[in-house]
Amino acid sequence: MWHFRLWEIQDVAVFLSIMLYMCHLAGAISIYSPQRSLIRSVQDDVIFSVNFTCSGIPNIQWTFMSGLVSRTIGAWQPGGYTNITEDYSSRVQAYDNGSMGLSDLRLQDGGFYVVTITESTGSSKDFGFVLKVNEVLYEDLQYLTVSFLALACLASLLMLTMWLLDKAYKKIMACKRRREMPGDARKTGLQLGNVL
Repeated sequence: MWHFRLWEIQDVAVFLSIMLYMCHLAGAISIYSPQRSLIRSVQDDVIFSVNFTCSGIPNIQWTFMSGLVSRTIGAWQPGGYTNITEDYSSRVQAYDNGSMGLSDLRLQDGGFYVVTITESTGSSKDFGFVLKVNEVLYEDLQYLTVSFLALACLASLLMLTMWLLDKAYKKIMACKRRREMPGDARKTGLQLGNVL
């Protein structure tokens, strides 16, 4: 027959409670995103799309990091407060699912973005994104503009050439017809041409 002492059962119960609590904390928050690396151009908009699961109402915080720079973008609670920093207040859209929209991108917006989900129990989890911002190449736009203008000039030149060739053809045909006319008709035709 098994004999257990009371203090052994209590120790086992405390140990199991601690283990269950740690397992709960370890798996309490999960964050998922379909895309972690994003490429946009200057003046575009971007949405850092995330989905998360946790117990309770979390605090959501977004941070930007690039080189030695690290700054908080904003923090909010779904259905509660929203606190976006002054630098980003006109460009950031906060979503209850943890996602963040950033509009009117600039070259300096390229870098690493981190969302931190924190539960009321104090446990938190981070999830990162990389954003590359490309500069709009104005040289390419200039090349396209010059190419378009060159093609337009060439088309105009071809149309002018066709118009001149048509005029020359009509004059040649008129002279040929006059030569083929009998003598008296030719004189009448010349007189008519002088009158006109």
